[in-house]
Amino acid sequence: MPRMLDVGDDVRAEIGDEEADRLLAGENAPGSYDCTSCRTPGDSEQERTSTVLFIGDETAVLAFAHATCLPSQIVQVSEEQLQGAVRSITGEEGTGLAGVPGPGPSEAAPDQAVLGVTSGLVLIEGELRPALVVEPTGTIARPGSQPGGGDDFLTLLVEQGFTPVASLDGVPPVLHGWSILLAAGQLHAVLQPGAGGGSPVAWWQAHHPLQVTDAWRAAANKLQTVLLFAAPVGSIGRQPREDLLRGALDKAATHGRLVAAAMPLAGT
Repeated sequence: MPRMLDVGDDVRAEIGDEEADRLLAGENAPGSYDCTSCRTPGDSEQERTSTVLFIGDETAVLAFAHATCLPSQIVQVSEEQLQGAVRSITGEEGTGLAGVPGPGPSEAAPDQAVLGVTSGLVLIEGELRPALVVEPTGTIARPGSQPGGGDDFLTLLVEQGFTPVASLDGVPPVLHGWSILLAAGQLHAVLQPGAGGGSPVAWWQAHHPLQVTDAWRAAANKLQTVLLFAAPVGSIGRQPREDLLRGALDKAATHGRLVAAAMPLAGT
């Protein structure tokens, strides 16, 4: 049965017309899959599905994503990261093809940890500033490391330009090339620079756009900057009020478990 697949021009050029046509005809494409972006199940017979080609130095792996999560595209990753994904595909880590990770530090998660995102206003230097707090659902290991080797989430982010935060007394530096995508008053994605200076790609993308408060959106539109804080699993939690969120951020900072960056707002 033909699949509802989108094979982008760049992916088609890489895999060839014959292979692309076989995918579209349903010969080589899976029916059900786990989305390589949001990790939830998808069905290429029932919903539009993107083909995502991960390319390392010597290896290429084709994965699938909900079209609402990612467009069909080529993602350049290190050979080490891709080999880790191949090991998961062949069953060493017990996952299927869509265990191929999406862009960003979640590439390193052998247990397929998902990045949870919370929005809130944080008072810094006398002004309420729009913030996003990112906390994984599990530990994040460095690509290629052995399971149980510790949590490298903050280290990986520092290597990408995030700044360790000891207190929330000041605004963190701007992380150039990154941005927060807001459209029609909803949060869609955190974007990072593309490989080799290409178009930005999603470091985190909402499976369904997240609603933010009117006050958050107004502050973001006023300042044109959003602060992104990140902490390892178990550091912040889901806080029901912004004062409790601020308290959790302060505690994480005091214990050296918080990194941050300021990012320009893309959209309104």
